[in-house]
Amino acid sequence: MIYQPSRRSVLLGLAAASSSFGRDVAPPAPYGVLPSHRQLRWSELGFYNFLHFTVNTFTDKEWGEGDEDPAIFHPTAFDANLICAVLKEAGSKGVILTCKHHDGFCLWPTKTTEHSIRYSPYKNGKGDIVRELSEAAAQTGLQFGVYLSPWDRNNAAYGTTSYIDIYRRQLRELLTGYGPIFEVWHDGANGGSGYYGGARETRTIDKVHYYDWQTTWSLVRELQPDAVIFSDVGPDIRWVGNEKGIAGETCWATYSPVATDGGTAVPGDVREKESTVGTRSGKYWLPAECDVSIRPGWFWHPAENGKVKSPQELFDLYCVSTGRGASFLLNVPPDRRGLIYEADAESLRGFGRIMNATFARNLAAGARVKASNVRGGRTEYEPGHLLDENRLTYWATDDNVREAEVVFDLPHAIDVNLVRVREAIALGQRIGGFSVEYWKDGAWASFGTGTSIGSCRILRSPQTVNSNRVRLKITESEACPALSEFGLFAVAS
Repeated sequence: MIYQPSRRSVLLGLAAASSSFGRDVAPPAPYGVLPSHRQLRWSELGFYNFLHFTVNTFTDKEWGEGDEDPAIFHPTAFDANLICAVLKEAGSKGVILTCKHHDGFCLWPTKTTEHSIRYSPYKNGKGDIVRELSEAAAQTGLQFGVYLSPWDRNNAAYGTTSYIDIYRRQLRELLTGYGPIFEVWHDGANGGSGYYGGARETRTIDKVHYYDWQTTWSLVRELQPDAVIFSDVGPDIRWVGNEKGIAGETCWATYSPVATDGGTAVPGDVREKESTVGTRSGKYWLPAECDVSIRPGWFWHPAENGKVKSPQELFDLYCVSTGRGASFLLNVPPDRRGLIYEADAESLRGFGRIMNATFARNLAAGARVKASNVRGGRTEYEPGHLLDENRLTYWATDDNVREAEVVFDLPHAIDVNLVRVREAIALGQRIGGFSVEYWKDGAWASFGTGTSIGSCRILRSPQTVNSNRVRLKITESEACPALSEFGLFAVAS
């Protein structure tokens, strides 16, 4: 379910509804910096895909030099509908296409360069991979995003101010010609050796000032106001600091990015270890995105056909990315046919089956729920909201209560090895410590503990436990806790 109300309605709606019960009880005051409406919508996605596809697919390289003949790009059976169908089976919510990688080859018939699909044999120069994929995504129910590399090893103007104008013209084409865009993706590639129109030299740029990112991001806001923007430092979502798909065991959605020298952080210059964890009560709401490839490389290579991550490996990555309050961006590179290779497709389908079987039903549903404190004693803040499958409702405590617990008495004993908790993040990230326990032999036993929660926190137990009583304890919070979901699950084998 995607957030539809405005942030103001989320914060005030329950207070307005409470008037029918008598004395109003104000919602909890927001704590710290808050997510924007676009960030709230993005936080609902959890899992989506990257497609790395360009001339590199045909040259067997990871980074092209920019001197490739466009004629080499000739997928013989590209089918965007088949690609999107496989992603949908895996449970994906969106797809981001490498519309232009560092080699500068554009997968749409841009007016800015001849290093593009327009000069390739694909559909006799009449093809447009960006259009085909964006339309297939829309038909399949996937959101569509674009990656546009700021570094261009083909363009003769790279390193000069005129290239920035070219880059923004390319961005404008993508953001005005292909429907709604949910994410615009930039990385920190900041120059180096390249073809550069035949110069074949190394070009360095001032990474702090050259790209003038603020102006470029303003263009995105103008053309696609609902799109989140990704880079090392936001402005909407941040890089997690590695390409392993793993967020920190503690991973704050708030972040105060700093450059490696302690100065102003920019794309391509940030302390990566701090990106993995974020900053408790940081200056900006900048949740992490965890990017990783289903293969060792980012582009399809025939030598890697036997090195595809298994469905269980993908599920494990989901639990340490989305399950730590970040998102899971899984790259699935099309092969030279323009299709998802069979081994990759089968792994994705297997991952989808595990996800569906695991999360199809909250095993805590039907439990009697009792909290140690309920805000104002009001029904609109009662702990039953943790089980109503509505992220806009939540359990909250009185302002002076920072430690609290909720007990779930189940109709019968169940097997559990995974717990999922969600904060009501429209009110900010408040909780810094929690534990989950289960009733065993007349006493409480530990299932697991955690620190940050945010939009989603998953705890897993190496052993399956069987119990008819579970307790959630909030052990540390900067403001009164506000939680929207508690779930018990058994991972499908």
